[in-house]
Amino acid sequence: MLIVTSNEIPGHRIDAVFGEVMGLTVRSRDIGSQMLAGFRSLGGGELPEMTKALYESRQDVMARMVNEAQQRGANAIVAMRFDTSEMGTNWTEVCAYGTAVFAIPLKEDEPGATGQSIYLSNTAGQQAGPQPTAP
Repeated sequence: MLIVTSNEIPGHRIDAVFGEVMGLTVRSRDIGSQMLAGFRSLGGGELPEMTKALYESRQDVMARMVNEAQQRGANAIVAMRFDTSEMGTNWTEVCAYGTAVFAIPLKEDEPGATGQSIYLSNTAGQQAGPQPTAP
């Protein structure tokens, strides 16, 4: 699935919009990692335990967002963003969200085509993907 933070995908035409999709998780920090990170923070620098937890949370919410988009028939997500907030003293909410779309790569003879879109349009017949359906 193609995921971009921009509102457009260079070299592609957005043929259908399926609406907002998101992935969400709320995580609590385990006491061991929290204590270790607390000691490490005294000396400054990166807190690898917290970095790992945030990285894993982002991967989880991205997968959930992609799954929701695929269930709607999308092959791309535009305007993707992350949002993170604290809930209470030990809980962190992580959310990934964007707009699920069906994007068609432009062919070589179409204005706005890019090298990537030309390659994708040439290999599209070899890839079986979901096609948008009329509501």
